[in-house]
Formats: sequence, C-alpha cells, structure tokens
Amino acid sequence: MQIALLGGTGDIGQGLALRWARDTNHDIIIGSREAEKAETKADEYETELASRDEDVDIAGLANPEAAAEADVIVLSVPAYYLSDTIDDVADEIGDAVLVSPAVGMQRDESGVHYNPPGVGSVTALAAKAAPDEVPIVGAFHNLAAGKLANLDADLDWDVPIVSDDADAKDTVTALAEGIDGIRALDAGDLANASEVESMTPLLINLAANNEGMHDLGVKFH
Repeated sequence: MQIALLGGTGDIGQGLALRWARDTNHDIIIGSREAEKAETKADEYETELASRDEDVDIAGLANPEAAAEADVIVLSVPAYYLSDTIDDVADEIGDAVLVSPAVGMQRDESGVHYNPPGVGSVTALAAKAAPDEVPIVGAFHNLAAGKLANLDADLDWDVPIVSDDADAKDTVTALAEGIDGIRALDAGDLANASEVESMTPLLINLAANNEGMHDLGVKFH
C-alpha cells in the first residue's frame, strides 16, 4: 500500500513515516508544499533507518504529486492548514482514504485548551473540505510525537479511530496496528471525533504539570 504523509516533514508525520517504514512493507511518501523539502526529509528518514540496518526507500514529493500516488493520505498538518492542504490536492485524491490526525488547540497562561472549528471537530472539517465520496477517517490524534519519532522507544498506546465508512476504518485500523505497540480501537462514527480530539490537550496539560509524564499517550483497560 502507498501511504502519503502530507506535512510529513515534521511533528506527527515524522514518527508515522519512520514507524511505518520500519515496521511494515508499505511504501512511504513524504509530501510537502515544496518538493525539495520533502526530498530532503525523505533522505533524512532513510539515513536514520539505515543507521538501524533498515534498508528502505522513502519518496519525497510536492503534496499534489504525493497524493496522486497514494492509497491512503495522512493529513499530518496543523489544523489551520488542513482545508488549504485538501484544496491543494483535491484533484489528485482519486480513490484514496483521507486520514486526519489534527486537533484544534489554543494556549493561554493556564495551559492548552481544545479549540474545535465551527463544524465540531477538525475531522469533520476535513470531511467538509474533501471532495464528495472521499472516505474520511479520524485517527492518531493522541500520540506523543516525540516518542513516536524515537525508534528507541517502545510504544504501548491505543489509537481511537472514527469514520462513517466501514471499509476505510478497517484500512486505517490495519495500518495503525502495523506499528509495533499500537492497538486500534473503534470509537464509532465521525460524529464522535470531538471526544477523541479533546483528549489531546488534556494529555499535553498532564505532561506539562506532572514530572516524568512528557511522553503520554492513552491506553484503555
């Protein structure tokens, strides 16, 4: 399967790219607004994996070209870039599944707070911005990006997944569980995305206010 990570040059995209490239046989494509930046980051990821005796090829392309190659497109961009990113690649999506891990947040002196768009969640915003009939999945919202990108770190996290499309949800569930240490959980329809997204600022605040908790994720028992 071809996985394109638009905005895969930083934050959550880096960790997902490295983990999928190491733990699965899927083809990984890094997307960016600038093809040169994507190529540079793809080379960096290959070098990191080669230092661990992992021989993988990671492509770097401008976002539209990356989307055109993909079966699954992960919108690993900040929430405020989400709609523009989808607009930029809309003609190239084809039959791909769109995955949104972004969360709307704002910070003040008290900490980080959930700040959803008017449609209720960033995942719903992705559905509104995407072409009709493109399946949307919300996933990977609650992962600590630093630990995800640290391949020396063992993961033990759950990933709640929401979607109105059962086949797309199954596809992303399989992708999530392809990463060592991740268990995917069905969190229901896309209408439940706000409940999943709102956990992220809670985790950030807990990490900031409690010693030794900077790599928090979620695990349900």
